[in-house]
Amino acid sequence: MITLCEKREKWPVQGEIITIGNELTSGMTLDVNGWYAAGRLTASGLQVTRITSVGDDYASVSQALKSAMKESSFVIVTGGLGSTDDDITNEIVSKALQRPLCLDKEMFEIIKRHTASHGAEMCRSLEKMAWVPDGSKMLSPEGKACGFSLVENDVRLYFLPGVPDQMRYLIDHAVIPELRSLYTKLPVTMCRTLKVYGLSEPRIAEIFRDLNKKTGKALIGFYPHFPENHITVSLTTERARDGLHELDRIETLIRKELGPAVFATGEDSMAEIVGKVLSARKLTVSVAESCTGGLIGHLLTAVPGSSRYFLGGIVSYGNEAKTELLGVQAETLEDYGAVSNETVREMAEGVRNRLHSDLGIAVSGIAGPGGGTREKPVGTVHLSLASAEETPSQGYRFWGNRHAVKLNSATMALDWIRRYANGDPLLPGI
Repeated sequence: MITLCEKREKWPVQGEIITIGNELTSGMTLDVNGWYAAGRLTASGLQVTRITSVGDDYASVSQALKSAMKESSFVIVTGGLGSTDDDITNEIVSKALQRPLCLDKEMFEIIKRHTASHGAEMCRSLEKMAWVPDGSKMLSPEGKACGFSLVENDVRLYFLPGVPDQMRYLIDHAVIPELRSLYTKLPVTMCRTLKVYGLSEPRIAEIFRDLNKKTGKALIGFYPHFPENHITVSLTTERARDGLHELDRIETLIRKELGPAVFATGEDSMAEIVGKVLSARKLTVSVAESCTGGLIGHLLTAVPGSSRYFLGGIVSYGNEAKTELLGVQAETLEDYGAVSNETVREMAEGVRNRLHSDLGIAVSGIAGPGGGTREKPVGTVHLSLASAEETPSQGYRFWGNRHAVKLNSATMALDWIRRYANGDPLLPGI
């Protein structure tokens, strides 16, 4: 038999993730638990070799668990720990590992207190959550989430709830700290994400053909995240300081190649970046929206503290609203149409003047699926940004369904604000 200490030295620190639920195997629910757990484990220097989703039945769970234990140092199982009839993970594990179910008195007391605090009565279905395989250990003694662990043939098994918030809490506060304490020679895996807007995937791939030669052992990947593209840089190192310097070096290379198309590093959204730029420049903005129907204002106000720089918006969907609320001339609409550079310029100037903002952004377009013509097909969108000095305007052609056109239009409007405030050139259009 291999002891745990021997495995630390001789075995790769690798594990598997098993997510349980008929809603996963039927395609009704996306497996966000497997995605989150794998990302957090990898970032901690722990290798994940496989993620398996199985239904709520003994054969599937038992087979997946036994298979994972053959080659893994640890196995993480999520789902099936609740109080409903299909929450049977405890029973399955008990049978598969031949460990009788035992009442965990500490967990039982926590469940009783939680039930009483919500004004409910204790019942058998709630009590069953405290019956766990013999030898189990609670993962959260403070009672913030129900989960347990045990060791079987020197493999560490962690059983976590399927509720994402509870699962994430236990991964971050119980599972990873314990594994890190056991395997002290783990390398450091570091990752950085750069967010890009305005460049197509083929264009990014073309740029990265040459860039890959300069990035050393780091792994570079880019992934669509409509309407953006996200570039990930990941590397493994023995010292965090060395890894941080290398990530900085590679980020500098990427930004040099992609220029202002890189709008953020990390978790910041386009709207958050726009808010930071406007706040730093002490600028205010207002919006005039037609085809986006208020989406630009919604994205801006989703950021806490946006009242410092966002003064308001006018949704002028019809031509009369454009004339009455924004001062667009009837002759402009008649001669050029609602979707034109001439109209959006007057919209941008109108909202800026009426709301007394430093900047006014306007958008008008054909989101589809109908309404397009040969001259102005579906997806044609015009934007304009008014300032005290100038009012540039530009037309674009966006592809996709109605939602895609609206989202791309709103994102482009935010990108215009960001680029203008930073002194960067606006993206060329049609």
